[in-house]
Amino acid sequence: MTPRELGFSFPAEWAPHAATWMSYPRPGGISFPDRYQSCLENWARIARSVAEFEPLRVNVGPDDMTEAGRHIGDFAELFPIATDEPWCRDHGPAFVVNDTEIAVVDWKFNAWGGKYAPWDRDAGVPKQIAETLGLRRFEAPIVMEGGAVDFDGAGSILTTTDCLLNPNRNGDMPRAKVEQHLLDYYGQQHVHWLTGGIEGDDTDGHVDDLARYIAEDTIVIGVEQDTADPNHAATASAVEQARAFCGNVVEFPMPDHLEIEGQRVPATHVNFYFVNGGLLVPTFGGPSDDRCLGILRELMPDRNVVGVDCREIIWGLGAIHCLTQQQPVGPRPTGTIVP
Repeated sequence: MTPRELGFSFPAEWAPHAATWMSYPRPGGISFPDRYQSCLENWARIARSVAEFEPLRVNVGPDDMTEAGRHIGDFAELFPIATDEPWCRDHGPAFVVNDTEIAVVDWKFNAWGGKYAPWDRDAGVPKQIAETLGLRRFEAPIVMEGGAVDFDGAGSILTTTDCLLNPNRNGDMPRAKVEQHLLDYYGQQHVHWLTGGIEGDDTDGHVDDLARYIAEDTIVIGVEQDTADPNHAATASAVEQARAFCGNVVEFPMPDHLEIEGQRVPATHVNFYFVNGGLLVPTFGGPSDDRCLGILRELMPDRNVVGVDCREIIWGLGAIHCLTQQQPVGPRPTGTIVP
């Protein structure tokens, strides 16, 4: 039986967390060419920001445990689970809950359409975490990444055609079949599709760089005002499409065009992450930082909205949301570790 048939569902990100999972950047990884140390320092700053709000659990390869302990051992719980890259949103488990149980959905993973080999360690993370926590695991039948979807907490999934219908994920699988798998394994009722993605995003259009729910009836989208920038058409189209199914679409500015060593990077403020009582928002040192933080504080006055500098970590083409995966509070204690 599928998770939905057993009453499981994927909670909205703003639901209470038991913990956040992250994956320690492997020194031999490919995410941060020639900038590993500065990106690691930025990753650690993000990790510490998470830990100020809730328990932090970090996957660390056995060979890197000593180094990781020096960087984050004072504020995080380390688990000897090796990964290829640090993007836990995409390779981490999807935790689902029902009235009596919390479980893990293990989506297939192929490194964003086979772009970055090897990915076998990343693909094995959900199973290892499920075994560590003693949780039931559902093996989903399609390739998926956590950054490709967002949730309103009331039964709807937000995603993009550019990513999940790309042949490099699931071949020529029809849209209706992909949609059904999303509904069955996330325990939802509706899928809303956007088209497009932002410049510099190597994931073929993850929605967590484009548009995000912040409440059941509210989506926020960063909109590029410069008509000469390729992001202008993509973000304006996303606003128009979102208004067809969401009553409250809030626009805020995109960061200034950002390049590192001549490469456009996907800087966006919507790659934020909900933590217990707070919201961590990527900032990039430009005038849009304060404007976006101000808008989000007005929209969520009950949350501590905190900007976190991501000018180094964005070299890896991701930011706060890409690095994190929430473990929701379940109907029974979820902190017990299985020996």
